[in-house]
Amino acid sequence: MAMRSVVSNSGLRRLMEGGGRSSVSGLRYFADDKGRILSEEERAKETVYIQKMERERMEKARLKAEKERAEREKADKKAEDEAHKR
Repeated sequence: MAMRSVVSNSGLRRLMEGGGRSSVSGLRYFADDKGRILSEEERAKETVYIQKMERERMEKARLKAEKERAEREKADKKAEDEAHKR
């Protein structure tokens, strides 16, 4: 069963910009491919899935930032060492 969700234009814009709350449940209309409203259980499963994806995205961004910070510190230290050798 394929599930799809309709998001209002302002909600979609907010999601694409990454602003606002991480949960977009107030902006979503839950419906399956037949147009029926999803049950509470189906809605909960979709919400859990969305939150899992958001956590994974945030973790990936955090790791990338840490890696960039470490590389920048390494480059700064190398530049300092070279400056002291002169």
